[in-house]
Amino acid sequence: MRKARGLVVLTTTLLACACTPGVTTQTAAVSRMASEVGTPLGASAIAPWDIDVAPDGRGLPPGSGDVKTGALVFAQKCAACHGAQGQGLIGDPLVGGSGTLQSAAPRRTVGSYWPFATTLFDYIRRAMPYNAPQSLSADEVYAVSAWILNRNGIVPDDARLDARTLAAIRMPNRDGFVPDPRPGKL
Repeated sequence: MRKARGLVVLTTTLLACACTPGVTTQTAAVSRMASEVGTPLGASAIAPWDIDVAPDGRGLPPGSGDVKTGALVFAQKCAACHGAQGQGLIGDPLVGGSGTLQSAAPRRTVGSYWPFATTLFDYIRRAMPYNAPQSLSADEVYAVSAWILNRNGIVPDDARLDARTLAAIRMPNRDGFVPDPRPGKL
């Protein structure tokens, strides 16, 4: 019933506008004004907001970071929420949980649950640290990612990550998700 009333109101409004002199001129003027609202943005204005990283690594920025540097950055900027070893405090645990997903008490961490290492980079870059999101440099994000992946036994102690090496990492739970069947999706 509600849809029928809405359709009647819409039809009545359209008929009234069509029969009212000057409405076409007014509609054109409103349309012109609407197209003048805002400022066209160039690529340089959009670039700071265009920071998404795809699972296959598209969008990863230049830079690199190693496990040792990641330990320092993590201690300074992440441990207050995630614990000194990534075990979790007020923030989620990032380490551990291997082999628990099929158990009665699964522990969903970066090492046990996440399907792509690139999404770790993307999340840290966008949202961490909680009190200052997007404040880490690309090198710091690569380093923290390396440290977290190392703590989960995914990369060795001497690992240095960059766009190429991070995208090449195969996470333990990579096949634990249903693939997106839409064309062009990973």
